Amino acid sequence: MLSEPRSGRLAAWGNALLAGLVSPDDAVLAVVGDDAVHRVEGLPGESAPVGLTLALGRLRALGVTGLRVALPAPGHPLGLSGPPEFNARALDAEEAVICHGGALGLVPEVYEAGPDGDVHVEVVWHVLPVREAPPADVPSLGEAERELAEALREATEVLTRLDVAGSGPVAEAAIDAYRARAERGREALAPGYPGRAVRVLELAQRVGMLISVARENGHGGAVSASEMAARSEALRPVERVARRAQVAAYNSVVEERERGVR
Repeated sequence: MLSEPRSGRLAAWGNALLAGLVSPDDAVLAVVGDDAVHRVEGLPGESAPVGLTLALGRLRALGVTGLRVALPAPGHPLGLSGPPEFNARALDAEEAVICHGGALGLVPEVYEAGPDGDVHVEVVWHVLPVREAPPADVPSLGEAERELAEALREATEVLTRLDVAGSGPVAEAAIDAYRARAERGREALAPGYPGRAVRVLELAQRVGMLISVARENGHGGAVSASEMAARSEALRPVERVARRAQVAAYNSVVEERERGVR
């Protein structure tokens, strides 16, 4: 998951709202994005699903002071802290939001309806208890930035050697789409985030673009099984680094607050 995750939008704009930097309406509009509607189910004190505006206000009242992101993958519980039931739900969704100060987590479930070309997306965030403990394997922003730069160089060298990273109409279309996203994404990290977090997130998205190009560009020059295996081996650690960097960027506001930077 290297595009902008829904958990990232919820954490970023939820943090801005909790800090008093944006209005509830602006925060909810940014979180929902192109989806039709988001609801929150299982919120303490509510017997039925509620809208995001009410949910964010209720979380604040329950003592939540910040929101973190988890982007787990098989064998890599990135950003999670337990318990097993929550970790399993988050792993199925490949993302989650962890509430700092409230011992709660939110896992999205996505529903799509409608014909091709007119699909409506609805999201239900399921609230579950979490363990208050340090999140797994989340680097600092500085570590993430260094890891990304190194991973990008190494992956580019390998993928160029395998002739899968830089040519053809699919690659050009992917690069154009990335550039368009980058221009739209200048405020993807809501008000209150440090400039370094924005840089790290943009670099992680650039690495994600490279991975998408490599995977969507057919077999390229990797005509043998060994070359295809080499491509897969090159992409696996790079994707892991990019996910870690995304989590570091989204979580940076909470991490800095804990260290007394802000």
